[in-house]
This record gives sequence, C-alpha cells and structure tokens, in this order.
Amino acid sequence: MFRFLKKKQSPQAGAAPDDAGIDKQEPSGLAPDEPAQPEAVAPPQDAAPAGVSDEPVPAAPPEPASSPAAANVVGGAEPDKGSWLSRLRSGLSRTGQNIGGLFVGVKVDEALFEELETALIMADAGVEATEQLLAALRARVRKERLADAAQVRSALRDILAEHLAPLEKAFPLGSVAPLVVMIAGVNGAGKTTSIGKLANTFQRQGASVLLAAGDTFRAAAREQLMAWGARNNVTVVAQQGGDPAAVAFDAVNAGRARQAGVVMIDTAGRLPTQLHLMEELKKIHRVIGKADAAAPHEVLLVIDGNTGQNAIAQIRAFDAAVNLTGLVVTKLDGTAKGGTLAAVAAGSQGVRPIPVYWIGVGEGLDDLQPFVAREFAAALVGDDQ
Repeated sequence: MFRFLKKKQSPQAGAAPDDAGIDKQEPSGLAPDEPAQPEAVAPPQDAAPAGVSDEPVPAAPPEPASSPAAANVVGGAEPDKGSWLSRLRSGLSRTGQNIGGLFVGVKVDEALFEELETALIMADAGVEATEQLLAALRARVRKERLADAAQVRSALRDILAEHLAPLEKAFPLGSVAPLVVMIAGVNGAGKTTSIGKLANTFQRQGASVLLAAGDTFRAAAREQLMAWGARNNVTVVAQQGGDPAAVAFDAVNAGRARQAGVVMIDTAGRLPTQLHLMEELKKIHRVIGKADAAAPHEVLLVIDGNTGQNAIAQIRAFDAAVNLTGLVVTKLDGTAKGGTLAAVAAGSQGVRPIPVYWIGVGEGLDDLQPFVAREFAAALVGDDQ
C-alpha cells in the first residue's frame, strides 16, 4: 500500500496504478507485457491515491547526528557565501594546487603551456576541452602581450569561466505547479541525499515539496528518503516493494491534488550497462507522462564528482534514455579533480553541454549550491581572488 508521511487522508477513488499497466510483482524490472500497456493508463484524477496511512516507518537518519547540517532547519538563514566559496576552493584544492602552482616563478613560454596541457588533462578536462582552452589562452597572451605568469593565470581563469558559462543556468522553480522532477544516477552518486537537500532548499524558497520513493530496488532506499522527508517535514509517497512507475504515477497525481510546488521522484541507482534497469527508467519516464502530459518537466542526473571521465559515459547513456535537462555534481570535497565539467562544456565524446544546476562539496544541508561558472573556474585554477 502507498503511504504518505505527514498527515492522514481518507481513502478516495483515484487513478489506480494498475491502470498504468504496472506489474507490482516485478519491482526491479519490466512487466512482461509492458510495451503494450502504457497506452492503457487511466486519465489523471485530481485526488490523492487510495490507501493512505500514517504508520511510522523506522529508519536511520541520513547523516550522523553530529553533522553540522543537523543544526539547519527549514526556513533557516541562507548559507554564508564566503564560507561556501572557501569550501569549494578546499574541495577542488587538488586541482587548484596542480594548476595554480604552475604559475609560480616561471616565464611565459612554451614550457608553461606544455605543463598546463598536462595539468588540465590530469584534472579530467579531456583532450578536446584542453585544446580549446589552451588555444584561447595562447590567443589572449599574443593579443594582450601578457608577459607575467600571474596575468596568464588570470587570463586562464577568465577563459575557463567563459568556457563553463553555457553550463550555468537557474533552476526553473515556480515555472509550473507542480514542477515534476525525475532524478536518476548510478549507485552511490548521492541521489537520495541530494533530494533531501534540494527539498530543504526549495522550501526555503517558498515552494511546497512532495517526494516519491521510486527506488524500490535498493534495500533501505525507501526508508532513507522517508527519513529525509521527516527531517524536512514533507510528504513522501512510498510503497512497500512494487513497481517504481506506480509510485511515480501516484506521486504526480498526489502533487496536483495537494497543490504541491515541486514533486521530486527518486529512482533506483543503475549502471548504464544494466540494460533492463535502463529500460525500467524509460518506463518510469513514460508513465509520468501519462499522469501529466508535460511531465517530467526536469530530468536530473546526479554525478559523483570523483568519477572523472567516466561521468561523460554516464551522461551520454542517461541522456539517450531519458533526455536529461540538468546535472547535479556531488562530492567535490577533497579528492575530486573537477575538470570533467570542462569536458561537458566542450561537448567531449558526443555529450551535450547539459546545464549543471547544483554542485555539492560536503554532507551538510547547505553544501549543495547553485553552479556558478566564475566561482568554479577560480577554484580550479587555485585563484583566491
């Protein structure tokens, strides 16, 4: 049965998940006759799904109780910008030191450019992005007759910011209600944790939030999302086992009935090589569209910032499956190199320059912040200005 954590509702007649062609006995794969069934989905009903219960579900908290994030509350003060930039520079310090250190006590000559080429490739920027950046830098050095290494470093920061600028885009919160957001990613990327942090962020910006526990494949994923829902005091649509498309379908209808501002749908972590799970992801996308013809309005991929160039393969595979609209890059907190976003902006290996809505540098609620190209570029080149 579906459960909503927050308040109890009386059962009502609504669009039954079974009408969506969903087999609840196969939570980790497709129903045998799935291809012919999505057209049989019942029209959306402006009512919450039947079978509502407020039975508590025990779950461990998503973070240790000692985490600084535990002090944050919904509607609290906005994070300090200076503190955030400091954490971002610290998170990308590995790359910042490698690149920034090249400009100390050196002449502006071909040897410097060769060192920069190696450093950018080692930072996961990839060959295409590295070539584009260095070509622009060489042209700037010649045009402006830059002879000081500090000036070249500043020029590289500006060029990198311009290169990353196409990835900077404001999330369209409030553009439609409910804004249906489908969230995907591989195991361990930080999907569920990111959803919890975004729920907090959206509420602070005045939007009501509803979460859908569509990860019915991973053990304890449902309980983890419910813990985040309880922490943020938001409703969570969940089901014990069953098909994740059913959860997504019901969540969209419930979001409309409850006049939610945002409906965020968690999905099971999967590798692009797990073809049956990628097909399931496509099914969830289709069934969401049956509940709301314009949905999902946003399809986000959560990427672990430590995966390097493997992130390019993930973006390409998930984009082909569900047409991504944005990225969330997590775990840029000490070991990540960060150059992968330069590769995305360059369109390396056939990927589209998909917008990066947020980047994360830690475990706290305030450690997931909007991507700003100039701030990111300054951290990558180790520029403290």
